[in-house]
Amino acid sequence: MRRVPKILVLPVVGIIAIIFAPKSVFYKDRRPTRAGRMINRAWTWAAGAGLTPSAWPGEPRGGTIALETRGRRSGQARSHVVTWVQVDGERYLVSMLGERSDWVRNARAANGEATIRHGDRHPVRLVEVPVGQRAPIIKAYLKRTRISTQEHLGGIAVDAPLEEFQRIAPQHPVFRIVER
Repeated sequence: MRRVPKILVLPVVGIIAIIFAPKSVFYKDRRPTRAGRMINRAWTWAAGAGLTPSAWPGEPRGGTIALETRGRRSGQARSHVVTWVQVDGERYLVSMLGERSDWVRNARAANGEATIRHGDRHPVRLVEVPVGQRAPIIKAYLKRTRISTQEHLGGIAVDAPLEEFQRIAPQHPVFRIVER
């Protein structure tokens, strides 16, 4: 029997721990914990470098990217890992943590000016979607992200009726991604 190289043990154990750890390890009161911030930094780096998948076969188009916004107070570039989803040919970002997400507050303060990084840099404008139009986008987003998002969206099932998504739409900002 072959032995696993020691260099692979820590990353594999870490990934398994992340997958099976309860959400409370990474988020408390809809804010990332210290462990959550560390994981988010690692995912942001990987997404910005283009190492995350841009789409999964058989699922709605979408992918994990790094979103760069200007800090609303500091003016410094701030990067966040986010997942985009495609609905009716348009690309969208959904805030799973709601109104308090830093990237949402920064995007609003910058009038939607942002940069997407996934290997390359793409300047974009984020246009907020009215509450009445968010439900089908949030449903597609949940279908795309599933396990990592379901609890943040109130435990709604992927196949729940659109009315359930309409109920939570006011708490979860949605932005359409427009190329600049």
